Amino acid sequence: MNFSRRQCLKAMSAGLAAGAALGSARQLAVASRSESKSEAGSLRMPGPYRGRVAAIENTAVLVSGQYQAEQVRQMMRRGMMELTGADDWAGAWRRFFEPGDVVGIKLNPVGQPLVKSDATIVREIIAGLEAAGVKRRDIVAYDRYRHQFFTAGYDKWLPEGVRISYAAEDYDSVQQAIEGYDPDHYMDMALTLPSFGVENVTARRSYAARFITRDVHKLVNVPVLKDHQSAGITLALKNLSHGLVNNVNRSHSSPSLNACNAFIPAVVAMPVIRNKAVLHILDGVKGVYHGGPSARSEFVWEHNTIYFATDPVSLDHVGWDVIDAKRVSVGMKKLAEDAPDQVSTFVRRQPEHVEIAGALGLGEWERSKIDLRQVKL
Repeated sequence: MNFSRRQCLKAMSAGLAAGAALGSARQLAVASRSESKSEAGSLRMPGPYRGRVAAIENTAVLVSGQYQAEQVRQMMRRGMMELTGADDWAGAWRRFFEPGDVVGIKLNPVGQPLVKSDATIVREIIAGLEAAGVKRRDIVAYDRYRHQFFTAGYDKWLPEGVRISYAAEDYDSVQQAIEGYDPDHYMDMALTLPSFGVENVTARRSYAARFITRDVHKLVNVPVLKDHQSAGITLALKNLSHGLVNNVNRSHSSPSLNACNAFIPAVVAMPVIRNKAVLHILDGVKGVYHGGPSARSEFVWEHNTIYFATDPVSLDHVGWDVIDAKRVSVGMKKLAEDAPDQVSTFVRRQPEHVEIAGALGLGEWERSKIDLRQVKL
């Protein structure tokens, strides 16, 4: 029997949803105050602004490669108001947050020192949360690995009172330690590292960090604009999938054993992630168009844009288009058409994880239905 592309996507989506649901009986039993509130208030992914992406460009935001705080402030205020339709900065943030919320900020340090979630943007996020009435002690800056967090210098510029969290000490190739993770929240998929069997429960599950399951009510996701040699792109969806659970190396354990297209949507569909990741602010001031997830200077460019969305699928589709456009402008092939080279060694990149996430209901994939609101300051 022949299947259409859409039928195949629906079949894969059903399988991914079933896999993610294996741990959901316990997940849903551990409902937090914010999870029930998020669903009632339509904050659950893709959130209240399905398909909407605000893109704020400011060519003055960088001077000699350094972020300019006042320009970032203007971009952040305009972006939040453009996304929400609110009349003012505080009103925009109050669409998502209120006093009593404990809010996590998921950073991305992987491309350091050249491209990472920048201090100036994160400070404005903290200011926005405070404008909504969130206490500074209820704001938690997080990355999965403590070593990368501190090497990136995040601890040096966070305002006094903001807390820090991480799930593990540093990167390792197996990543199955449960310390720092929650045994009640997991995504189960019949995929393991080559040296493990699928009957091994620990090897076939990815457990969510206690940070997201127990420590915070809501999450602001702060990815950066980068390509990725296995996932194709590493934007909003992958910053969640590979930053909030353990045992992620099984998703791309070799250049030919690559399952990011299935793994990423299945993790983000976990209720504890889908319900809590209510806002995505993509730092696209600098971007990486080849060689990711690390950042090599020859592939870094100044894009001068910050993106805002509640819908990570639409946001990632827009970001994918931006990276492809940059690649074409320098004479390279688009991500999905490119062959391996010395820098990006995977047999085939898998940016289709974005469309599959859309088929799972995590956001709007169809480009004709995406409301891209572009503003130049």
